[in-house]
Amino acid sequence: MSTTALARPRSWWPQQLLVGWLNLVLTAPIIYLFVGLPLVMRQHGWSGTDIGLLQLAGLPAMLKFVLATPLDRWHLGKANYRNWAIVLSTVYAVVLLLLAANDLASTPHPMLFALAMSASLLGTWADVPVNALAIRILPESERIRAGAIRSLAASLAAIAGGGLMLVLQTRLGWAWPFIVMAASILPSVILLRWLDASDSRFVASPSGHTPRAGFKEWIGYFRIAEHRVWTLLLLFYFPAIGAAWVYLKPLMLDHGFTQEQIAWGIGVLGGLVAAVSSMLAGRVIRHVGARTALPLFAMLNTLAMVALAVVVTAGMGKGALMAAALALALAMGASAGLLFGLMMNHARQPLAALDYGMQSSLFIASRTIAPLLVGLLLDWQGYGGMLIGLVIALCIVCVLVWFSRDRVFAQPA
Repeated sequence: MSTTALARPRSWWPQQLLVGWLNLVLTAPIIYLFVGLPLVMRQHGWSGTDIGLLQLAGLPAMLKFVLATPLDRWHLGKANYRNWAIVLSTVYAVVLLLLAANDLASTPHPMLFALAMSASLLGTWADVPVNALAIRILPESERIRAGAIRSLAASLAAIAGGGLMLVLQTRLGWAWPFIVMAASILPSVILLRWLDASDSRFVASPSGHTPRAGFKEWIGYFRIAEHRVWTLLLLFYFPAIGAAWVYLKPLMLDHGFTQEQIAWGIGVLGGLVAAVSSMLAGRVIRHVGARTALPLFAMLNTLAMVALAVVVTAGMGKGALMAAALALALAMGASAGLLFGLMMNHARQPLAALDYGMQSSLFIASRTIAPLLVGLLLDWQGYGGMLIGLVIALCIVCVLVWFSRDRVFAQPA
């Protein structure tokens, strides 16, 4: 018995990789919609404010805590999270096919906004049971690695959604990226059945009772002191660097890069840099500890933004701009891996879907609002003023992290 227990941690890689793949195929369409398509919109004459307004189609992601509630309240059979993921992923694929049939040039903006919002809703909702399942089946010792793999999946999704799909759109037209992304979800639905046994072992709490998720459980999350401080960091740690990434492709387009150069250079190469950074960050975090990594990565974000601001305002050329953009990708990948891992540690096991949903809602809310504010700043002050504003925001984040990090880790999550 003890021999089996000692050997068991070595068997978590298959589950880690499968959950990573599921995150990749669910995330790629959303990245294409909200990070890749701004480049196409800019080519069609959309202003920075217009692009920022379309980002509001991602608002359903801010309600993950509401979407998560039915998962913990109404169980779909013994393998609850798995079954929810299958249903939601299938409907998600259907919405992507509807987007394929309505192109940017001929579709009224309200219709395009509604379809984008529907895709955001389904992609957001399907993400909840997949990651709640990961929280349930993975031991605490695997969660930083899971966060790194989650960030790796997001980076690979950025390569697909922010790079390869843009190349596909350039060469074959509007519909094909959505068709390919919808088709990629189907194998995921089949693979989800492989996690059936794991899900069923973790449905109930140790007492044998699963709490009914509701308003009381939402409020209860914030009664824990570490969760309140962690909430503050979730709101402010990432949105500045995330917003910079949204406007990076339009920035490069306006500085003389072609759409395909941007797709390969930032969408593909930048995604690879972020992916490698995510995995290396996992090793760094395990070596120095998350308490040290939080301010360390916040400083890395700030330095990358300073470099980008200097390159743009000084007009240092395409080569320097590409290098600064890749440095931003490196910082973004490291920070995302850290945050995803800590989100798992700040979830209550009996309410994994609800707690993951609440944390994701906070994380995405700030990331959704930030591009709109940054778009207004771009139209008002240009790229130089936008980047200087983001540098100031990241300096404030560094101060916030330095004075709050000990309270995040005051007690075991």
